[in-house]
Amino acid sequence: MTTDPNTFDPASEGWAEVEDHGFIAHVGPLHVRVADGAYTFRAEQKHANLIGVVHGGMLMSFADRALGETAMRAADGANCVTIQLEMKFIDVGRLGDWIEVHPQVVKRTGSLVFMRGDVREGTRLVASADGVWKILRRKPG
Repeated sequence: MTTDPNTFDPASEGWAEVEDHGFIAHVGPLHVRVADGAYTFRAEQKHANLIGVVHGGMLMSFADRALGETAMRAADGANCVTIQLEMKFIDVGRLGDWIEVHPQVVKRTGSLVFMRGDVREGTRLVASADGVWKILRRKPG
């Protein structure tokens, strides 16, 4: 994101907070921009690793959530679960950064959704994610 992180107000820029009372509530907040399906979060102290940059686990959790929600939309709202997620860490996320990902559906089959996304701070590439989500079907009751 190419804005001053200290004055940026996500709501005024079209971002809505992702509501979650589970794991994401502990590491968030995350925001989604419905207009283009992008996700963002502001890197805070709670996201730091031992050397004071964003922990790789946070970047993976962020990518998993963003790509997973996008996979469910691609699966017409069916629940999906991550069956494979690969991350390549390319640069560091710094505390105070607004980190963003634009998930992309690579392919959807009858039972799988293949996804990818570049995790960025502005134009700087921080990580890349590739994964596969299983579309869950409910058994007739």
